[in-house]
Amino acid sequence: MTPAAQQSIVTIALFAAFADGVKDDREREEIRRIAQSLADQSGAPALAGIYQDVLLKRVSLKDASAALSDPGERQFAYEMAVCVCDADGRQSESEQRFLTELKTLLQLDPVQAAAFDSEADAIVELAEAAAPPAAKGSLAALPGAVVAAQPNVPEAELDKTILNYALLNGALELLPQSWASMAIIPLQIRMVYGIGKAHGVELDQGHIKEFIAAVGVGLTSQYLEQFGRKLLGGLLGKMAGKTFGKVGGAATGMAFSFATTYALGQVARRYYASGRVMSTAMLRDTFQSLLEPAKQMQTQYLPQIREQAATLDMGRVMAMVRGA
Repeated sequence: MTPAAQQSIVTIALFAAFADGVKDDREREEIRRIAQSLADQSGAPALAGIYQDVLLKRVSLKDASAALSDPGERQFAYEMAVCVCDADGRQSESEQRFLTELKTLLQLDPVQAAAFDSEADAIVELAEAAAPPAAKGSLAALPGAVVAAQPNVPEAELDKTILNYALLNGALELLPQSWASMAIIPLQIRMVYGIGKAHGVELDQGHIKEFIAAVGVGLTSQYLEQFGRKLLGGLLGKMAGKTFGKVGGAATGMAFSFATTYALGQVARRYYASGRVMSTAMLRDTFQSLLEPAKQMQTQYLPQIREQAATLDMGRVMAMVRGA
């Protein structure tokens, strides 16, 4: 893939990030951070500059789409845009309009685009199945007394559960299908839900998403980082017909997803065990302190991650998110 094609795909993904019209400074800052981190990699397009071009409307979606001539590149750009739009749940009307326009601009094969849309919808349904629907309230306003809680399962079992989720999400990074990365967040939601329940706290989707954001793991930004690492790591080799070349950056993406999931699980365990008294600053500091050691753990568990990747299929992933 040429640098120009990379730049166009990143541009389209950033347009997708802002398609819902929500001007959230925290999301912008997170995207800016990701853009800068990817810009520091050798051979990467100047993502920080692309971010500014999109934000300041110095580039158009039409121009970015027209710059992609390869059918595989165009399909991949659309799939990444869908991933970003689906990051926080079902698409809003503005996101739907954006994706409809994008399909037209990219001149996609209708059958191929429809097939991916179906897969993406299934993943969104997984996220909704991972925990009860959101209820009114906030992270600090969950019902029940705020007291330290002992889990109703052994600590060793909780640790094993967290590790298993981390192994699975690491394995998802090794799969070529775009939906694979989309399944990571629903699985993280399912994990946090299970940890809360083990401590006697019934969580809903709204609380879990707020908790994940408070820890510092943004939903939209997480998708952007995952796809950015895949893109710049050489995943795309041959894209036409979903035939991918050797994954050059798989280890980096795998470590990111394994570590993010493991650290998130451990923070959730401490948070609910403490009676939910950790501040946002403490949550973020704890998460960051656990992240680097978790990345080192990934090397130890690499054989298990590869073994899982060799046997994963869509049906199994869907069953796990539903808790089956």
